[in-house]
Amino acid sequence: MGCWWCHNPESRSDEPVTFLKKEKIDGREVEVAETVGKEYSLGELLKIIEKDRVFFEESGGGVTFSGGEPLQQYDFLFEVLKECKKKDIHTCLDTTGFVQRDKIEEVAQYTDLFLYDIKHMDSEQHRKFTGISNERILDNLRFLDSIEKNIWIRYVLIPGINDDEGDLLKMLAFLKELKHKHMINILPYHKIGSHKYHRFGLEYKMDGVEEPAKEYVGEVASLFSKAGFEVMVGG
Repeated sequence: MGCWWCHNPESRSDEPVTFLKKEKIDGREVEVAETVGKEYSLGELLKIIEKDRVFFEESGGGVTFSGGEPLQQYDFLFEVLKECKKKDIHTCLDTTGFVQRDKIEEVAQYTDLFLYDIKHMDSEQHRKFTGISNERILDNLRFLDSIEKNIWIRYVLIPGINDDEGDLLKMLAFLKELKHKHMINILPYHKIGSHKYHRFGLEYKMDGVEEPAKEYVGEVASLFSKAGFEVMVGG
């Protein structure tokens, strides 16, 4: 996927990526190479996770796999999830759900909580702003709901893109059709990641889009809470 508002565009590559950025040194502008990303073996990553076990046990937390899209590196992710469950570590997967059904079925066996993104309920608008349609994403969400997985629905609220009443009512109708009422996490759009596009020489398509008004975010949260959903804003 290539969401216009992605805050981590550098994570779209499977490999570490080296960029040239301009810096001023002694009054002169020079190009400096910067590598984003680092490769880890399964063992190396598990050692890092294990270091925080004491905090997991005290807080009731665990490890969250995010990105970008962690399922983009499915084979490695699957092995890490399995090892975490062997060690009784709570696992959370922050995902768009854009993956083949057999893969979502497999990772579901070792994932305790899904943070599941919904970008847009209209398939054509979804394609415009992310590069793909939303059918597979919604189908995988229906599947996870049917097998009673713990799911938090995450919705980035973006003025002029997915925040009008029609968008919200369509999403509400879809969620009501699911077997369970899942937590809804409304994430007001912000520009924190915009500097990365300039830093890495990437096109930023969100210029001119402002953050939603707090009052409107509250109205959206109220729409879902009145329908019986537990709602969290931000996070």
